[in-house]
Amino acid sequence: MSETMSFRRASLLDRVLSEADRAVRVLTGSVSARRPNPAGRAPVAGENAEAPELSPAERRHAAGLMRVNHVGEICAQALYRGQALVCDRPATRQLFLDAAAEETDHLAWLDDRLRELRSRPSFLNPFWYAGAFGLGVLAGRAGDAWNLGFMAETERQVERHLDGHLGALPANDARSRAIVEQMSADERQHRVTAEQYGGVSLPAPVRAAMRCGSKVMTSTAYYV
Repeated sequence: MSETMSFRRASLLDRVLSEADRAVRVLTGSVSARRPNPAGRAPVAGENAEAPELSPAERRHAAGLMRVNHVGEICAQALYRGQALVCDRPATRQLFLDAAAEETDHLAWLDDRLRELRSRPSFLNPFWYAGAFGLGVLAGRAGDAWNLGFMAETERQVERHLDGHLGALPANDARSRAIVEQMSADERQHRVTAEQYGGVSLPAPVRAAMRCGSKVMTSTAYYV
């Protein structure tokens, strides 16, 4: 049975309990990617000796950037699940669920890369998830055009953010770069799809508020 069919047949309480279970799995790193990691298999000791090692400073910087990206995926996962929860149209709901599934891939890849960099996700992930989920529910109540417009603007801002990280990652960190490049391609497709489904441009104050919130999140997640 598809997730959309499950949504239609489940009561609101069942949906809420399902989302609570989903949140626990996301926040504990108990999710798996459906697609292979674009960075490939992690090397083991003695392999890829020709690949330059990251210095301690480069490793810490790469870990900070990937932690920020991980928080972004936590928020995207929560946002789209919240939007899908209250969405009435099955086709639009499926769009959000499909996007959330791809964000799950991103989460799993980033979890892997943070472990490779001997680092960890943000300690504040439960707060980011709760806030983004609530925001998704509010956006979902605004109707399809605004709901999809919010998705398109979110992805537009994420694209710019990821492009900035591609320029900021250490030049020899090919594994992180491969993950971020695939994430950027996926986010771009999410934006295009939301626009094609009828997403409208959000008012300038809303876009500015989203940028402000994103700046707070990214500047905090780099360290915490």
